[in-house]
Amino acid sequence: MRILAPVAMVAVATALPAAAHHSFAMFNQREIMTLEGTVTEFQWTNPHAFIEIDVPQQGQVVHWSIELNSPNNLRRQGWNRMALRPGEKISLRMNPLRDGQHGGLFLDLVKEDGSTLDSGLPKNGEPVNVPSL
Repeated sequence: MRILAPVAMVAVATALPAAAHHSFAMFNQREIMTLEGTVTEFQWTNPHAFIEIDVPQQGQVVHWSIELNSPNNLRRQGWNRMALRPGEKISLRMNPLRDGQHGGLFLDLVKEDGSTLDSGLPKNGEPVNVPSL
């Protein structure tokens, strides 16, 4: 028991940073941008899935990387790894990165056939995971 207690404490202490993960502070949650483009890849990966999309902008194609929830949470929302395929045309809404890079936090999208996929996040400019004072 004397050996197990310190081992258990170390295991719990190393797991705490993983529980913290990261905040949503890197995204400007008060701004909503719409991108219309072509899916180049749908990454069904932990800890977060990503939609890679090419968007025509000012005569050139700009690549964007959009962060979603984890595959486990997406599955509970009705998603699966085949929800998006390369070549699909979509209209996607997201909160952009604060640093101006071509990335953001996924809100929702509409496919060419009119079907939608949603994040479940607020879409009214209310920040996610920000404590009220």
